[in-house]
Amino acid sequence: MADELQFIENGLQRTQIDEFFQDELGRAGYGGMDIAKTPMGTQIVLKAEKPGMVIGKGGKNIRKITTTLENEFGLEDPQVDVQEVDEPDLNARIVADKLGNALERGWYFRKAGHTTIDRIMESGALGAEIVLSGKVTGARSRVEKFNRGYIKHNGEPAEEIVDHGVGKAVMKLGTIGVQVKIIPPDAELPDDFEIYEDVEIEDYVAEGDNVDDLLAGEPEETSAGDEPETGAPPSDDEPGDAGTDAEEVEEEVVEEDVDYEDPDVPDEAAVEEELDELDADVEEELDEETESEADELMDEMETDEETDGED
Repeated sequence: MADELQFIENGLQRTQIDEFFQDELGRAGYGGMDIAKTPMGTQIVLKAEKPGMVIGKGGKNIRKITTTLENEFGLEDPQVDVQEVDEPDLNARIVADKLGNALERGWYFRKAGHTTIDRIMESGALGAEIVLSGKVTGARSRVEKFNRGYIKHNGEPAEEIVDHGVGKAVMKLGTIGVQVKIIPPDAELPDDFEIYEDVEIEDYVAEGDNVDDLLAGEPEETSAGDEPETGAPPSDDEPGDAGTDAEEVEEEVVEEDVDYEDPDVPDEAAVEEELDELDADVEEELDEETESEADELMDEMETDEETDGED
């Protein structure tokens, strides 16, 4: 079988086993699993809020689960280990299942969302997000989000650090989907930084050679048989083409005296006369326009008075 098909088959098998545990151990607070194949068999680690319910009385449930894994999923010698979740409110899958059960019992979605996310933050989480999608209040579907703290949505931190959990609530109007994202308290994000006060910089600098010492060091000597690199200047030991030392060429700067003609600058008196003439022309035009407008207004007023007298 090709490697690509093997990866797909392993992923499909893992998903089917996870769904089986979710259905069988939902009441026990199923919080995820880890599968590892060893030479002795298949090691499966279950995380649950109530390990006693997973094991059962006298180990009855755990033997039933082992038999099902071996017969239905084809696992060779499955060895199941159950671990208790230290802080259930920081496990996204357990929180999503609890929130779905609360909605099915009749809790109002906004009260259930705020109560759940407050409990997550009180447990020490750096950030959390809850998304409810479906017919939460009426016949029309919509999406409601509840955010607290700091959350990552993309990139490697969103895949490696953020804990994802999915649940559902089956209501009379339809199914409501529940998505939960939690950043645990001990998560190390790539954009975290810490400021140190009253410390010496030398304590945090890596040990190594000083920059001044490196710059003062002499370059390595090349062997006699090595040829200089292309474009490198010839050394002092190499003879010139004519067998003589190169002469220094001095460049002489020739200063030429160039006579520049002064531009023609008009007299100030002439400029003032031209400005006065322009102002006079503008005033005459304005006076003529004003007189013509006044005459038109008088004619209109006389016409209106004659019309009113006739009426």
